[in-house]
Amino acid sequence: MIDNIKPKEATAIVNSLLGGVVPKLGVQHITVGRSPEIAAFLQALNDVKNGHSMVKFWIGDFGSGKSFMLHLLNTVALKQKFVVANADFTPDNRLYANDHKAVALYAAIMDNIAIQTKPEGGALATLLEKWMEQVMSRVAAAENIPLPSIRDQKHLPKVQAAIMATIQELTDVGGFDFGTVVMKYYEGYVTGNDTLRRDALKWLKGEYRTKTEARRDLGVREIINDLNYYDMLKNFCRLFVSMGYSGFMINLDEAINLYKIASSATREKNYEKILTIYNDCFQGKIEHFFLNFAGTREVLENERRGLFSYQALKSRLETNKFETSALRDFAQPVIRLMPLTHNEVFVLLQKLKEIFDFNYQSQLAITDADIEAFMEEMFNKPGASEFLTPREVIRDFLNILSLLRQNPELDKKQLFGDIQIRDERPGANDSAVDAIEVL
Repeated sequence: MIDNIKPKEATAIVNSLLGGVVPKLGVQHITVGRSPEIAAFLQALNDVKNGHSMVKFWIGDFGSGKSFMLHLLNTVALKQKFVVANADFTPDNRLYANDHKAVALYAAIMDNIAIQTKPEGGALATLLEKWMEQVMSRVAAAENIPLPSIRDQKHLPKVQAAIMATIQELTDVGGFDFGTVVMKYYEGYVTGNDTLRRDALKWLKGEYRTKTEARRDLGVREIINDLNYYDMLKNFCRLFVSMGYSGFMINLDEAINLYKIASSATREKNYEKILTIYNDCFQGKIEHFFLNFAGTREVLENERRGLFSYQALKSRLETNKFETSALRDFAQPVIRLMPLTHNEVFVLLQKLKEIFDFNYQSQLAITDADIEAFMEEMFNKPGASEFLTPREVIRDFLNILSLLRQNPELDKKQLFGDIQIRDERPGANDSAVDAIEVL
């Protein structure tokens, strides 16, 4: 049932799910019941490849699979040659702020940039160096300079001039400082000055807090801040596309942390920023840009604190009035994620058992009938209909497999009977309002 899984992926899946979080690697091997959503997403990716931009809101109850879906989208987009970044909203990360909380979100995005050859993130330096190699090749060809010689310091001004010219063509706002810093990175790259490279990367990732520091280290007058970080994201999007990538996709999870902002004025400013991005994407003001948000129904629909409290967003995000549970519209901006059916959970547990055996080179005596018995115990427990989430089903199942692997003499039926249902919903035990769910 599980084809072409790599040992590293199997280990990531087992360890992450046992820890109650979504694995960064291998999510495609445990995907069930999401074919229509993925088909619609592939179509949206194709539109973005062709120059359009897109914003999607993945909405569902706790346990419906929002975080898992974003990780799956990440895997699919990387295979389609997108540059991808993932970040979570937190009390200290948001879209609008005047106390460094917006640029903190930007820094998290830039720190998590991934490409297919570096899916775990941290790929910004790799991308910059790849682009610089492209620029060097163009300069060498235009100036009839042997390619091995283009790195000589005597050619540094020519390459820097080409870098600045290209950056100026690609950028609308902040192009001069952006280009100057990229030139500094190039200088450090070809001369082996690691300090200069680190300082340039620090600026590009929005980690400078004062203009004085940036001017001292890099000779630039501006820094990336709460007001201009979105312009820099658009600059990077154009840069990535100029390198040959399909586009730039950003996944933002835990939108509940925008909903939880205490100040109504600040909350509204964050929703206004979402509206700005939404309008830019759908009005063609930016190309090859894809932004995904994930949040609960309350985040979307609450008319006092949610996105619907901002009338301009409500009018854009209201569900297609002709949509039903049987007749879905996956082309609209809001995609509502339905919980997995019992049949889909059964298929998922079958896959997990195979991955577990593959990871530990074991062959546990767990049959399909045993999986059915486990599910019957889980779903018939008091409180299961109200509190049980796929994350808890998965974790309990893997915990039992782990015990049986290490203690083959244990009675699996007794382990099934010992299962207890816990209320893992946000707030039930002073936990975060939208804790990361697996599925």
